[in-house]
Amino acid sequence: MKKLKFGIPKGSLQKATVHLFEKSGWKITVNSRSYFPDVNDDTLEISICRAQEMSRYVENGTLDAGLTGRDWIEENESDVLVVDDLVYSKVSQNPARWVLAVPSDSDIRSLEDLQGKKIATELVQFTKRYFSERNIEVQVEFSWGATEAKVVSGLADAIVEVTETGSTIKAHGLKIIHELMTTNTQLIANREAYEDPAKRAKIDQICLLLKGALCAEGMVGLKMNVPTKRIEDVMARLPSLNAPTVAGLYNANWVSVETVVEATAVRDLIPKLMEVGAEGIIEYPLNKVI
Repeated sequence: MKKLKFGIPKGSLQKATVHLFEKSGWKITVNSRSYFPDVNDDTLEISICRAQEMSRYVENGTLDAGLTGRDWIEENESDVLVVDDLVYSKVSQNPARWVLAVPSDSDIRSLEDLQGKKIATELVQFTKRYFSERNIEVQVEFSWGATEAKVVSGLADAIVEVTETGSTIKAHGLKIIHELMTTNTQLIANREAYEDPAKRAKIDQICLLLKGALCAEGMVGLKMNVPTKRIEDVMARLPSLNAPTVAGLYNANWVSVETVVEATAVRDLIPKLMEVGAEGIIEYPLNKVI
């Protein structure tokens, strides 16, 4: 088949995406002077582009598939196939939200209070549609950045901005009065490309392995030796993704126990396991859990 043209987002998610692909089995080597990194797969061609533009490139066939946010798909009203939702657990501990914020001392307390007012945002088209659907007339202006400052300096009455915790918005003396959308990273595909059996198989392979790598984030493997007579005591203390694997040891009244647990549980779990007879405990990182 022809190479699958796959887009990864430039900017804050680029490093996390490259790392995720590496855990999934693809080594992407990024050259700062090129938007076309090398990858150790002859059937794959990687391009780097802004998440804001990704869905347009996938829709028009410049790219066969890529990663972008739900927010930019809706902003561009792109007719793309959403293959799957992906969450970058090490990048975002909270869902990213597009919220409406105003100065803390503002009299604006609801969407209706913005009738005839000016809003600054990077998410222009979505914001226009959002207010239009609610029959509220507002003026929406594009903001290239430092959107919070637009309100502080009096250039806008409110902003629509993306946030995780809201701490940056609060630090600028603003308050959130409404949430417009929760967004997450999505794997999208060109509809025509996805109808090609070979390209579809490649996209599905990428999806499967990326999800496996994401599932492994925050998980570790544990392996230990346990006296046969203490196995029930160990099992009673052992959380597991599924049932732990238990195998007999050669010529001994011991068994080997192997399981997958959350990394944060290990510090409390190991002393408890040792109390009931577990020995030779090994903790190891995981690349994928499928």
